[in-house]
Amino acid sequence: MKTILFVGAGRHQRRAILRAKELGLRVAAVDRNPDAPGLAEADIAKVVDFADPEAVLKATARLSIDGVMTVSADRAVPVVAAMAEARGLPGIGVETAHLMTNKIAMRRQLADAGVPQPRFAALRTISETRRAADEVGFPSVLKPADSGGQRGIFRVESLDDIHAHLHEAVGASPTGEAILEEFVDGTEMNGIVIARDGESIPLTLSDRLRPPGVGFGVGWIHVYPATTYGSQLEESERVAVHTVHALGLRTGIAFPQLIAASGGRVIVVECAARIPGGQMADLVRFATGVDLVEVQIRMALGEALPDELVLPKFKQPLAIRFLTAEPGPLPTGRVKRIGPLDKVLAFPGVVQADVYLEVGETIRPVRVDGDRRGYVIATADTNFEALERAEAAARLLDVEVE
Repeated sequence: MKTILFVGAGRHQRRAILRAKELGLRVAAVDRNPDAPGLAEADIAKVVDFADPEAVLKATARLSIDGVMTVSADRAVPVVAAMAEARGLPGIGVETAHLMTNKIAMRRQLADAGVPQPRFAALRTISETRRAADEVGFPSVLKPADSGGQRGIFRVESLDDIHAHLHEAVGASPTGEAILEEFVDGTEMNGIVIARDGESIPLTLSDRLRPPGVGFGVGWIHVYPATTYGSQLEESERVAVHTVHALGLRTGIAFPQLIAASGGRVIVVECAARIPGGQMADLVRFATGVDLVEVQIRMALGEALPDELVLPKFKQPLAIRFLTAEPGPLPTGRVKRIGPLDKVLAFPGVVQADVYLEVGETIRPVRVDGDRRGYVIATADTNFEALERAEAAARLLDVEVE
């Protein structure tokens, strides 16, 4: 029996761990949180901080491992690459992992390759803010160079705004770096691309809708297929594939995020080398019939990737509505009671739903990805009808707060 190591064992990893066991694999998992839900499902569980590759290598030194992978956790990608290289296992390579997790290195690589992207500047200290602002202009987006979950991200309109938020942006970066990027208005899209031996297969492009206010970076609605059309849709697919090639990903799952702006312009926001969180694996499965988790497992084991595993089987319009506070369907405040999901799941077109709330916790206004407290996925004949169904079903969840 082959053994696969999961780096990270949170909620998203737990589902992937269960899928790996369905496929007949023995699963080892590491996470610094002893209560991580995936650890309880793993055959071998190790409590270790995977931000420390040496600690992970030491903790798993005596295990016979046939593959190593992660799901959702961007900061685990370099650790997985380092583990794979150290153990002689299939992987994306340490250099590619760095390019696809450090936004500054990514931007410079994409610039060299001629991939369209926003103006940008790296900065660490207050003394560098004027230079960065002169290079980028306003409005712009300030964010950590290497973080995730929309932590430490701010839209800034002036030098004073940068000064007010730089400390938090830098503090959210493990390397103490921030990046200032041109704010580009337009339709934001999530892409999923499978790289197979240097060939890039674009699977899906979906609209990523965001709330107003401080949580502007959080994707709280996904709509498939994307509403971009014609030549701009073709350009979006071309840019997504160009990005994957430019960053050196030959075999892996890529998650490019794009913006379709006015005048037919398409730019790259960023690109990750992992199965994304935010139910994107579910989106791909319900929209195309492709099981990204199985694809990633087979990649990690160095197995063949036949067409029937990686090519779309159909094209089903759908929408995902995350359960968030106002203007989403959830109230703000301390939770007193959570109603069942029965009415939500029974609503026409709903194919999957879940809620992560617990009595006693506090629902806060949307600011980071962690403020998404559940989701509803609905299908229909069109993407607009699917969104109407998901929105209506989400409002049927009964949550009472103090």
